[in-house]
Amino acid sequence: MSNTLLSQLQFSCGTKMKNRFMLAPMTNTQSHEDGTLSDDEYKWLVMRAKGGFGLTMTCASHVQAIGKGFPGQLGIFSDQHIEGHKRLVDGIKAYDSLAVIQLHHAGMRSPKEVIQQKSVCPSESEKHNARALSLTEVHQLRDDFITAAVRSQKAGYDGVEVHGAHGYILTQFLSSQINQRQDGYGGSLAKRARLLFEIVDGIRAACGPKFLLGVRLSPERFGMQLHEVKIISQQLIDAHNIDFIDLSLWDVFKLPEEAVHQNKTLLEHFAELDFKKTKWTVAGKINTGEDVAKILNAHVDFVSIGRSAILHHDFPKQVIDKPNFTPTELPVSETYLQNEGLGPDFLTYMKRWPNFVVE
Repeated sequence: MSNTLLSQLQFSCGTKMKNRFMLAPMTNTQSHEDGTLSDDEYKWLVMRAKGGFGLTMTCASHVQAIGKGFPGQLGIFSDQHIEGHKRLVDGIKAYDSLAVIQLHHAGMRSPKEVIQQKSVCPSESEKHNARALSLTEVHQLRDDFITAAVRSQKAGYDGVEVHGAHGYILTQFLSSQINQRQDGYGGSLAKRARLLFEIVDGIRAACGPKFLLGVRLSPERFGMQLHEVKIISQQLIDAHNIDFIDLSLWDVFKLPEEAVHQNKTLLEHFAELDFKKTKWTVAGKINTGEDVAKILNAHVDFVSIGRSAILHHDFPKQVIDKPNFTPTELPVSETYLQNEGLGPDFLTYMKRWPNFVVE
């Protein structure tokens, strides 16, 4: 098993990943309010690169100021952010880890108290106090995702991941429940997926064939339908020249929520896709060394680690050394998490997770 974990993975763009561990992009609320990098954010991410992750991904980084999803979010919507990102990239790459930034826009999930105005959405949402984007604004959103990727490339990142999951703005466009537009970006699945595809194609054209490009999708919640997400995934593979798909499944071992698809697990559903040269990873309760083995044995190319990466900055090294490694039991103390590189704001955020931090 350790041979597989340590085996190099080469993406179709030519980029090589030293092992099969990716740090999942995680909300941590510890950068500066203007989106610039903080020392706490730097420490948290670079410590994971040092801990053996073959790919270290940032938290969701917003491509427009109005797309900010949480306090202390790392930004990539302005050139003023480049200096901090260059520092972060250098720190990650010093440990032979790929540096990848996740491009994000929260859409209707941008809290009013954070952005100081109404949030935006494909269609008006009274529930979320969100206004509909004009067609001009949709085109600007597309262009700002692409510009953010170019900015990321200038900062030295090996690649980007486009965040199309978890109910954020690209999910909102994909969702037939949320997206009620009557123009070329709403209606049929092809029209609802148009913005995502235009962003992906635009990034590839602007950043070139050797830039690592991935997309994160989630198959459930926020009006997403499993069969549609499988169609979109296959279309990304077949026609849009991406290097990897990152599937956030909430729980990689569970059955789908939709009764009609409960003949197999979510993981088994996506394993049916023809990935061709595109690599794939999954996230969702991959907590132990045994879990990692199960996922890789299911022919997933690499694993995306969240909770266990918070508990152990060196989770990859631990699993490589001890394939049956089990993380420390919860809850853990604040001191424990501080020693694992979490800053004060991240600690406060983690207290929102049930039974994670000792009261």
